[in-house]
Amino acid sequence: MPHPALVSLPGRDVPVAALPAPLPLDELVPGRGPWEVEIGFGKGRYLLRRAAEDPGRRFLGIEIAGAYRRLFVERARRRGLGNWMALEGEALYLLSAVLPAGFAAAVHVYFPDPWPKERHHRRRLFDPATVDLVLGLLAPGGRLWFATDHLEYGERVAEILAGYPRLALARLDAWPEGPRTNYEAKYAAEGRPILRLEAVPEPPAGGPAAPLHPEGRAAVLV
Repeated sequence: MPHPALVSLPGRDVPVAALPAPLPLDELVPGRGPWEVEIGFGKGRYLLRRAAEDPGRRFLGIEIAGAYRRLFVERARRRGLGNWMALEGEALYLLSAVLPAGFAAAVHVYFPDPWPKERHHRRRLFDPATVDLVLGLLAPGGRLWFATDHLEYGERVAEILAGYPRLALARLDAWPEGPRTNYEAKYAAEGRPILRLEAVPEPPAGGPAAPLHPEGRAAVLV
């Protein structure tokens, strides 16, 4: 059974079950600016900074930990930011059943749980059977940014993305503006290696026609 899902907006909290699916994002957060999504935003350092520095854009955060979602919401409301929404719930459930496809100019995934034990690999966000849900959020020309300090998992994510149809993949030594999350700032200060990726689906990838990963087709088309 999926984790109960909740939508937090600048002025209210609403159960996902009380709203139509896919979510009418443009009605919930008015404006015409492009959307950016951060999956697993933690304490919200990056999401808060981006929402404050680019008020013309709209930002959607996904986080399963209720305490972190509440912390982010409290800070965003206290700062008077109005260009955001936060979803509390399991990411794959929200991506598959709640969010529209092909709406985001950017998707950010930073330091996700690597689920290092083999029996837990099915819980990973990036898997051949589910990567189309992540990339399917992107509008044409959109970008996925990913970072992890768990290099074995990072190499597996790079391998999965490299095998995705019509996708350009690049490794980055650093972000232009410096660390984007609390974890990244801590790990960079410690000198810990970090794997960073940028992925850009080529048209017509993204949206409802996002293709399935060749390794994952058997798990999806049963």
